[in-house]
Amino acid sequence: MKIYKILTLVLTVFILFGLLPRQSAQPKAVLKEQIIAARSMSLDNRYNNSFVNSVFKDNILLTLRYLNGDISKGTVINWKKVDEPFNFNLKLIPDSTFAFHDGVLPEFQGKVSKTTNAHFNSDEGFKSDGYLIGDGVCHLASLINWAAKDAGLYVVAPTSHDFAVIPEVPKKYGVSIFSQPVPSQTTLLQNLYIKNNFKKPILIKFSYDGTNLKVAIVKEA
Repeated sequence: MKIYKILTLVLTVFILFGLLPRQSAQPKAVLKEQIIAARSMSLDNRYNNSFVNSVFKDNILLTLRYLNGDISKGTVINWKKVDEPFNFNLKLIPDSTFAFHDGVLPEFQGKVSKTTNAHFNSDEGFKSDGYLIGDGVCHLASLINWAAKDAGLYVVAPTSHDFAVIPEVPKKYGVSIFSQPVPSQTTLLQNLYIKNNFKKPILIKFSYDGTNLKVAIVKEA
C-alpha cells in the first residue's frame, strides 16, 4: 500500500508540473496540388517602344488588380502599388466559367462565376498609348489562354489576335479583347471564356516578381 501511495503521489506531481510527455498533435491533412500547366512572359518585353511598353505593362497589372479585388471603379490609382510584386489565386469549381469581361456570348449567360471586373476604359484608370485605351490587356488574355489550353481546360477564344505579334506568346494563342459599356456582338466575340471541365476545383495562379508574370493552372492531385 505504501508503494501504491508513493507512486500515486509521484504521478500527481508529474501531472501538476507538466512533466509527463504530451501526446503529439495529429498531423493536419496536407492538400496536395498538381501544376498541370504554367506559362510566363516578361512585362518589360511587351513592345519595342519604352513608352508604349510601360502603358501595356500598367494596363496588364491594373487588370490583375481588378481581378483580385485590390481595386474597384472609382479607386484612386496608386501606380506604385499596382506595380508591386504579388501572388494570388482564382478558383474555379467544376463546371464554372471565367470570362475576361462581363459581355458574354449567349451560351455563357448565367454561367460565368468570375471575370476580371474591368472594362479597360479611362473611367477605370486604364491608360492609352495614343492608339487605344487599355492596350496590352490582350497580352494578358493570351497568356491565360495559352496556360488554360495546355492544361486541357475547355476554352473559347472567338477572336484571334493574329493581326499583331504578342511577344513570347505563340500566335495561335493570341486573343483579342474588347469591351463596351453596352455590349455589342463585337464585345461578346472579343472575350476569353475558360470553363473548369475537371471533376475537382482548379486554381489559376497569378504571380508577378516585378518583371515576369506567370500564370499556372493547378488542381488537386
